[in-house]
Amino acid sequence: MRGQQLCSYSMFAVSACCMVPGMSELVGRRERKKAETRSALASAAMRLALEHGVENVTAEAIAEAADVAPRTFHNYFSSKEEAIVSEMAELLARLADAVRAGPAGQPVWDALQNAIVAAVSGSPKELAELAAKIRMINANPSLLAARLALFDQVGRVLAPTIAARTGTDVEHDLYPRLVAIAAMVAMNTALDMWLKSQGRASPIELTTEAFTQLRAGLPEPHLST
Repeated sequence: MRGQQLCSYSMFAVSACCMVPGMSELVGRRERKKAETRSALASAAMRLALEHGVENVTAEAIAEAADVAPRTFHNYFSSKEEAIVSEMAELLARLADAVRAGPAGQPVWDALQNAIVAAVSGSPKELAELAAKIRMINANPSLLAARLALFDQVGRVLAPTIAARTGTDVEHDLYPRLVAIAAMVAMNTALDMWLKSQGRASPIELTTEAFTQLRAGLPEPHLST
């Protein structure tokens, strides 16, 4: 599922938090509550879309399922489509956290591959749920804009982490953004082939092979005669 930055505070408010005892803890609780509300809305949106079809889901229904007021929904998402794909955006955030948590000095491609392989691993039930979500998103033209925005978000989520691990500048160097996009293309392609295989292929093996080819520079296959 698209990620949205939590509400930021002015410098005055941040300074005040530092001076008032317990204020920073209160702010932390508020931010955690916002993150929990957003996650609940995203999960409800995805669940309703799977159960009833995207066209039959409304913002009001999502809010009711998440036990919040309808206006709360619009504080977090601009549309039901954005909410539906937001769960996948949370996956991107976890990927960035996993890459960031990799051992110091670990090659960035190792960190990315390990994080993405872990993301596509799971029990048969978890993989079946992932497949259902991806198929539903891919099959709905109404989710096109949200899907494109989600893909664009990759650069903004992963690139800073890649830049930090490689000593590059995310604002001026092509490398971190190119690597982020290439890694996600590898993941998406592997998942697409996995879905088309109807379970005959392994998402882990396909993802590993995708990264193997990327890291080799995508050499042209030797054609047999």
